[in-house]
Amino acid sequence: MLGRMPSRRDAILVLVGASCFYVFSAFVGVGRAPDHSIIINTEYADTGHTVTEITTATATATEYVTAVPTQAVAAVPVDLGLVQNFPETSVVAHAPGWTIFQNLYMSRGALLLLTSDESKFPDFRLMTSTGLPGNLTNDAERIPTPRDMAFITPEEARAKWGADGSSGGRNRVLTVEGTTLLFNDPSQFLNHFHFVAELIFGSWAFLYGAFADGTVKPPASIHFPDPSFNSPLISTSTPKIDRAIFIHTDVEGWRDAPGFNGYFLRAVFPSMTVEVQTDWIDRVNATTKTKIDRAWHFPLVLLTDRSAAFRDPITGWYTQRTAAAAWTAMAQVGKIDLIGNWWASMRAAMLRYAGGDPHEELHPTLQVPDKIVITYINRQGTRRHLNEEDNHALVTAVEELVERKNQEGKNWEFNNVHAEQLSLDEQVRVAAKSTIMLGVHGNGLTHLVLMKPNRVSAVIEIFLPGGFARDYEWTSRALGMTHYSVWNDTVFTHPNEPKNPDYPEGFHGGNIPVSGSVVAQLIDEHVSAREAGPPATDNSPVYDTHDNARA
Repeated sequence: MLGRMPSRRDAILVLVGASCFYVFSAFVGVGRAPDHSIIINTEYADTGHTVTEITTATATATEYVTAVPTQAVAAVPVDLGLVQNFPETSVVAHAPGWTIFQNLYMSRGALLLLTSDESKFPDFRLMTSTGLPGNLTNDAERIPTPRDMAFITPEEARAKWGADGSSGGRNRVLTVEGTTLLFNDPSQFLNHFHFVAELIFGSWAFLYGAFADGTVKPPASIHFPDPSFNSPLISTSTPKIDRAIFIHTDVEGWRDAPGFNGYFLRAVFPSMTVEVQTDWIDRVNATTKTKIDRAWHFPLVLLTDRSAAFRDPITGWYTQRTAAAAWTAMAQVGKIDLIGNWWASMRAAMLRYAGGDPHEELHPTLQVPDKIVITYINRQGTRRHLNEEDNHALVTAVEELVERKNQEGKNWEFNNVHAEQLSLDEQVRVAAKSTIMLGVHGNGLTHLVLMKPNRVSAVIEIFLPGGFARDYEWTSRALGMTHYSVWNDTVFTHPNEPKNPDYPEGFHGGNIPVSGSVVAQLIDEHVSAREAGPPATDNSPVYDTHDNARA
């Protein structure tokens, strides 16, 4: 009868019907793409289809666009203990060594892809490995086996983990709620520079890029409150990261000696929980030391694997940076900008934590700064450093340059920094205000990730003549900054840097030469040119990776 109040029975029927709809809608699949591809699954509400955009990520990749059914998103988390059919695994985004999965499973230590169509997934070798430490001779030992990753069909999953319907029991699948960073690297590549400037750098680039415009929808159990490092500077729907799991390292294995890794992680993600190898073993044991089969379910997980990344030429040949595969994947399809705005939330969180002013004006183009701040990362107390005479001459030359500029009415500052003599808070504050960072090749230059890119921003890296490494060269350019390499009195920059790294005898020693007058002149000419106008050519590595690494 029209106009009558709904009865209690009516209300219950509505709730039951809605619940059934939500449970059903949670398991509608999304499209994947074949092996050797960068994959971005993007849902377009106006067409009701998901368009899988693929760019050339490896030498064998091909570009194509395909339409597949829309991914429906439930409004509430789904209890897998009660469902009839487990949700299938899908790939949200993939580049070699970097894969975002929706509905990934783990049982008996193996990552399981629950699917009725195996052809829709990349090659396992480009997603994971055995997690063994790497060297030049054991690549075959790091190829994943079924103990590391395998497919499982919906029927097999139901037979292994499903409840007996007649008894009214629960399925034996336990959900690890939220977003998980699953790191498959050994401590060999975690307890130094690689952690922040590769692992976290690449993770944020990949997650930010995959979800930045909000067109990709997360699972129902993934929530998007303001991140735990406070509101980001950029409007983004990047999911809140709930935990990091280090599968192959102990509690100290991901920490570096100066303590910067732990400092960074706690500053940027204060609510994140960290699990290590023993915790992972606990989860494995829950599925092995029992007479009944169980599985863990990860609604949204980013799996990172260095060995897999190095099977792609962008990482393995051209840059030797695992983050390069993740950054390039997103930059090539326009999911992240090329001047470092995508990283601004990380910089701001660090500076806020260190007691500085996190305010940062974001622009679509690089701006001329009000002040030029030169920071010299002085390594004279460490193993790899300049010879003492040249170090003194360098400091004197830069001091004289700054004094002259200030006499001309400019606003310049010089900081001669011994990082080991400063607290981590002080290091962050100094790096964050730097316009130009200068130093001998070494971990101290990792602080460049805290610089706010502008038109004048640059990193000047001093090498033993003949030596070269791309660690900071690539990272600088990925953040929109110019990078210069110095061999005593010779300066070179992109695209004229050596194509391959080289570590000649003395590279790690304490007798590295440099011409202080040449460096001071370089700074003067660089600033003058940039203040006059933007660089003539784009300095971003996104433009050269295809030409050089994928040719």
